[in-house]
Parts: sequence; structure tokens; C-alpha cells
Amino acid sequence: MPLASAAAQSLGPSRSTVRVCALGGGHGLKATLSALRIIAAEHLTAICTVADDGGSSGRLRRDMDVLPPGDLRMALTALCDDTDWGRTWAQVMQHRFRSKDGVEGSLDNHAMGNLLIVALWELLGDPVDGLRWAGALLGARGQVLPMSRTPLTMSGLVQPKDAHEEQVRIDSQAELARAGQLGRLTDVRLHPEEADACTEAVTAIELSDWVVLGPGSWYTSVLPHLLLPGMRRALSETEAKRCVVMNLKADTDETSGMSPAEHLQVLRHYAPELRIDVIIADPRSVAEQERAAFEEAAAALGADITYAKVRSGRRPDIHDPLRLAIAFNEVFAE
Repeated sequence: MPLASAAAQSLGPSRSTVRVCALGGGHGLKATLSALRIIAAEHLTAICTVADDGGSSGRLRRDMDVLPPGDLRMALTALCDDTDWGRTWAQVMQHRFRSKDGVEGSLDNHAMGNLLIVALWELLGDPVDGLRWAGALLGARGQVLPMSRTPLTMSGLVQPKDAHEEQVRIDSQAELARAGQLGRLTDVRLHPEEADACTEAVTAIELSDWVVLGPGSWYTSVLPHLLLPGMRRALSETEAKRCVVMNLKADTDETSGMSPAEHLQVLRHYAPELRIDVIIADPRSVAEQERAAFEEAAAALGADITYAKVRSGRRPDIHDPLRLAIAFNEVFAE
């Protein structure tokens, strides 16, 4: 029996009908989906950011004026069926082309899945339809949606660590993801600011029992969902409960020097009307001396904290899918 199926049976059938939306991008969203598909595969929706302008995705959006497909591709692979068919297609989607030595080819570093998704978009004329066909091909359990049908960009100001230096403006999502090396990010924005949220994504949020934000790059994967007015409104008004999954490491290239409490304060700053029900945090990710400030920041959001061992024993820098699934299962049952 496949691991995911066995794990789902061991967790019991009571959560099989829970409807969950997971929001984010990149590796963080993939970690969430890998856990949620164990307990909510039949009613699971992934909603991805569409502001990536680096790597293969950046090249495709510049060359073809399409949504960046990379985060959408990673979400699809996380939802691939746990069979030979699904696992093989997951590998195909993640495969990156490499030219032979001494040759700089036009396909270098493009992910096969990015090209497939863009091909479906061109043939079908709609991003959501293309992702549905891609999901059917992969045997994906659940659906993947973009947060907007409009390709977005991000900007922000960096306050240098040296307070005497002037602020630096950054107009690239890929560069914002490394901005913590320069200083603290402020005034983070999406462009165009009037872009519409994806209608199907808003509907999925409205119909969910739970909405999950994080883990992931805090400013460039988690926060964008709160910067798009239509998404922020849907997240604030939905009757679904809201869960935030904290990163295993607070100090990253994007959030250098930030504490776990400051991560929560960022959410409150950009979406003061948003209320969170539960925050899942690995106990090793919040030092004892940081607990009081972290719990105060959670209370300001209206949230209870669930401390759960969710990191991988073999790779402590990533979330373990089964451990995170157990944490979700316990939270959803309350």
C-alpha cells in the first residue's frame, strides 16, 4: 500500500471530508500540500503566488507574457498520485534541461513542467483550464489555482542595517527574496495593485473549512496573498478557520534578524483585519526566550498556538509530511 494511503488510514477517516485551501508558493507550499494530501486529498485546493520573476519562470513570463509557472508546477507535483504513474510524472515535471558541455542552449535550466503548463495555456487560452488538464495528466489529488490571472510583480524598500544609509528600492520578487542580507524589508507591494483575484480561488476560500498560510518565504510567498485586495478580502470574510504554519528557521536570506514574533507582526501590519485561529510551530523553532513575545503576537491575531514536532528527523531544515499531517489532523479535529 502506498505510504500516503497507509498514513491516511492510520489517521482515521474523520477528516476525509474536510475542505482545505493552502496558500503560498515554492517549497513551502509543497511541504504543506505533501502533508494535507494525506488527510484531505479529495477536497484540497492549492493557491499559488504569481509574482516570480527569476529563473525559468522569469524567462518564460518575459518571453511570452504568461503567468510564472514554477510555483504552480511545484504544487502540482506535490499533489501527484502516489502511484508509479504519479511519481513518474512528478519527476518529469521537475526535470530540468541541461545542454552538453560547452553549449549554452535555449532550454538550459527550463523545467519540463513549466514548458508543459505554458503549452496548455497557449492551447486552451485560460490558466485555470490549463492547470486542470495538467492535474488530470499527473493524476493530481486536488486542484491548483493561481492567485490571479494577471502576472504580478513585487516591490519593496530595504532599510539598511546601517541606519545612516538611505533606503533601497527593489522592484523584483527574486531580489526581494534575498533582501534580508541588506537590511529589513518595508513597504512591500504587489503590482498592478488593482489586479483581480482569481475568481475560482476566491470561491475555493469561501467554500473551505480551513485555510492554511505558510510555511515559506514570508514576504514573497506568504505575504502576497494578503497584498492582493480580492484575496485579502476573501481571507478576512470567509467562514473558514485560518491556520498559519511557521517556518522552521526564522532567520533566512529574506528575513535576516527577524524573530518568530516579528513574522506574525508582518501579517498583522499588512492585513490588520485578518484573524488567525491556530498557529502551528515546531517547538525547536521558537527559543525559550522568544516564547513570550511570540505568544503575545499570536494573541494579537486572535490565534492559539499548537507546538508540534513537525520537522524531519533526517533533514531538520524541512517539514516532515507525516508529522505535519498529524498536526493538521489534530488541529482540524478541535
